[in-house]
Amino acid sequence: MQLPDFSDKFSDNLALLPAMDTVAAIELVDQSGAAVAKIENKPGQAGSLRVYGWLAGKLGAITPEAAELGLKIYAEHTEDARANPGKHPNIDRLFGIQTPDQTLQVKGL
Repeated sequence: MQLPDFSDKFSDNLALLPAMDTVAAIELVDQSGAAVAKIENKPGQAGSLRVYGWLAGKLGAITPEAAELGLKIYAEHTEDARANPGKHPNIDRLFGIQTPDQTLQVKGL
């Protein structure tokens, strides 16, 4: 699988991902089928919607591999999230996906 050459700047990485203007929101669903989060296409969440949507499109779901790649895409915000737990919940969620049974499915809404 060919991946973009991601940098250490989130805005540059986001520019490499396709727009998702027609998607109002996505829902993240755990292995039991329960919705665990909703990311809306609105200021403050639109970037995360693009990241999660792209990861799911490339890797089929938010797997441990996808989570690791997502942390790279978030770039400088990943370090800020490590230093300030709770400040970036969509990044914090990726830290917790370390085994296949923690994989999240992504559903467009």
